Amino acid sequence: MLRLDNIKIYEDLTEEDVVRKACEKYNIDFSKITKFVIYKKSIDARNKDNIFYNYVVDVKYSGKKPKGIKEVKEENFELNIDVKRKSTVKPVIIGAGPAGLFCALILAQKGIKPIVIEQGKKVKERKKDIDKFLSEGKLMTTSNVQFGEGGAGTFSDGKLTTGVNNPLGRIVLKEFVNFGAPKQIMYVSKPHIGTDNLIITIENMRENIISLGGEFLFESKVIDFELQDKKIKSVIYKDLKTNSIHTIETDSAVFAIGHSARDMFEKMYEKGLNLEKKNFSVGVRIEHKQSMINESQYGNKSKLKLPPAEYKLAYHGEERSCYTFCMCPGGTVMASSSDEGEIVTNGMSKFARDGENANSAVLVSVTPDDFKGDSPLEGIYFQRDLEKKAFELGGGNFNAPIQRVGDFLNNKKTTFIGEVKPTYKPGVTMSNLQEIMPDYVVKTMQEGLLDFDKKIKGFANDDAILTGLETRSSSPVRIVRDTETLEANIKGIYPCGEGAGYAGGIMTAAMDGIKCALQILNKE
Repeated sequence: MLRLDNIKIYEDLTEEDVVRKACEKYNIDFSKITKFVIYKKSIDARNKDNIFYNYVVDVKYSGKKPKGIKEVKEENFELNIDVKRKSTVKPVIIGAGPAGLFCALILAQKGIKPIVIEQGKKVKERKKDIDKFLSEGKLMTTSNVQFGEGGAGTFSDGKLTTGVNNPLGRIVLKEFVNFGAPKQIMYVSKPHIGTDNLIITIENMRENIISLGGEFLFESKVIDFELQDKKIKSVIYKDLKTNSIHTIETDSAVFAIGHSARDMFEKMYEKGLNLEKKNFSVGVRIEHKQSMINESQYGNKSKLKLPPAEYKLAYHGEERSCYTFCMCPGGTVMASSSDEGEIVTNGMSKFARDGENANSAVLVSVTPDDFKGDSPLEGIYFQRDLEKKAFELGGGNFNAPIQRVGDFLNNKKTTFIGEVKPTYKPGVTMSNLQEIMPDYVVKTMQEGLLDFDKKIKGFANDDAILTGLETRSSSPVRIVRDTETLEANIKGIYPCGEGAGYAGGIMTAAMDGIKCALQILNKE
């Protein structure tokens, strides 16, 4: 195919009209285009007086190839592998987040029929439990924002960005499109699905896996696993609907458990898996008016119909770093607790991103040196302590503690809400977040907010809202695995995805799921 790049577009056009413009630029005959693919679309807003879309287009051309145009191979989304697995027992996948689902999908596509065990519910039933929690403050500890089909990322912004340059990423995007995600995620520079689309996409993916022979056990909680000769022998789970206990014999168990499956981390430690503490981050969610972010990023002169603006900011202090994470344009701050007596926040957006507020995590890095004991689970204990304090500060009823940025910078309890209205449900309590945060987190966050205000005017506006606390941006534990086989020190156990410490978001988790599937398929 011919690659037509650097196509500057100053108006909102259909894909076909974009290709016509590309043909005009490169002086080729549009009527001889037999196929086209929009490969990339980005916004160039460096000069706010001259904002434009920049496209890269790949075309099949039946005419004479013009000189100076780059040729590229048409993308192939097939995983061409020789399946060596001869075992007759079924692989077991623990967790139906992106890592578990993509692992199951690849296995099923290659004729291996996996069993997926998920303590939460199917995604639509899970949404009902989450909606009830947001409206009534009644938490289901096995079906919530952290647990259930689709994983934690389903009730977030559905970001599909990654800094990892791996062809598996394109396969992940293509599979999402195959199962109903918007086609544009294949080419926009910062793709996202949105919670509303993710629910449908994940449901379609599950049905496809089942049609290929895979099996799902929802509302089924893994409580133990048996070992023999330092190999996995079986997985034991409890049916939460009947309270009955069941055992599945297996020689391959993928632990795609997510970063909040604390009881599973404890069980793995008890069973002798090698675990280690790792760095992660803690902080708050910050909310601004989306209109303010739009004006800062775009100005107000563009004639294009631009999407809600995003940002990604970082500050490096003398001892620690502060950065924004999982920015949700036009979104809401989500109640993301998975345990009673603890407050956890996250951000969420629908595909349209049409809410009044923008929100983002503002996080400060913490390291194992900040934890008290020697156990590899110390990071979990650190999280729990902060989450319990946030619960108490919020009033002990899943209301989240909030504070205006102006008050946070001046160490004052918030007594009124200004221009920016908090979106967190089931409710909020005006507080002083400094009372529950470590001094080093407070200091670095204050410095970071003031630094970010230099980059986005109004970021540290007095009325911007901080909602506490965000503590689960990544796993505090890594399950050690071999770099080649991806197995733990117990053979047949494959630590996988974000919870195992090998991913950070939907895309890298899905890619890691594919990697683990390939290892299982390749093992004789």
